[in-house]
Amino acid sequence: MKKYILQFFCWLFVTVTSLAQNKIVVFQSDFGLKDGAVSAIKGVAMGADSSLKLFDLTHEIPAYNIWEAAYRLEQTVSYWPAGTVFVSVVDPGVGTDRKSVVLKTKAGHFIVTPDNGTLTLIAASQGIAAIREIDEAVNRRKGSEKSYTFHGRDVYAYTAARLAAGTINFEQVGKELPSEVVNIPFQKAVLDGKKVKGTIAILDIQYGNIWTNITVDIFKQLNAKVGDHLKVVIYQNKIKKYEGTMPYAETFGAVAKGKPLLYLNSLLQVSFALNMGCFSARHKVYSGSEWTVEVSKNGKS
Repeated sequence: MKKYILQFFCWLFVTVTSLAQNKIVVFQSDFGLKDGAVSAIKGVAMGADSSLKLFDLTHEIPAYNIWEAAYRLEQTVSYWPAGTVFVSVVDPGVGTDRKSVVLKTKAGHFIVTPDNGTLTLIAASQGIAAIREIDEAVNRRKGSEKSYTFHGRDVYAYTAARLAAGTINFEQVGKELPSEVVNIPFQKAVLDGKKVKGTIAILDIQYGNIWTNITVDIFKQLNAKVGDHLKVVIYQNKIKKYEGTMPYAETFGAVAKGKPLLYLNSLLQVSFALNMGCFSARHKVYSGSEWTVEVSKNGKS
């Protein structure tokens, strides 16, 4: 019996340890790839532990676009193994009194970022197991104390790398904070009478398709069938920017070239497109928390 108990605790130790030490770090930022910023943050990470596995989510987030940073985390985090450490640096308030934090999700992922709205969506969808403020007295790259404008390199990449490598554990990041984050207000997906409402969360940027946060489960409440024509109204800051009808289709080729359609994207969320065209450019519709949408059946609100 003692043998089995010992084996169980050994297994438990290895499992729990692996959740914080799988040595994977995933980076996203609004830095772009035109200069050496991305290389610098990866260099800091490799300097902490050269056996780390470093990956990029994206570095092409539009400058200062905190909402898009929040969305890209929401879009991708759940596909990575528990224990993966994400670094998100879209930080227009760098050097100010906004908090630098590490959030641990209930699924066991870690997000290293300024608490400036970046955690809005991931905290809601994945849940907060705990959140800690980075103690820069110990979790900061040596010699960077007088640098105030590159925390992505000096604080976030450095802390993330040490956490992923097991040099520090989560408790050593810094003091625990209440399980709440700075939130960006947005229209949650809901059924409101005979229409569904939501936010234009992001553009399918390569093609100009419009992706909303309206899930298939919410959309089903309209009882719409493939082939039904639906009314779509889009607002920016409550000002109407688009109104039209389009068929609910399973794929782009179900309509003629250049014609609009409503479809469910790869995340099973309501989306709009022009077959072999750019809905965003044609109708000057974009994405973010200020962009909202209403969809109703048979052209009736």
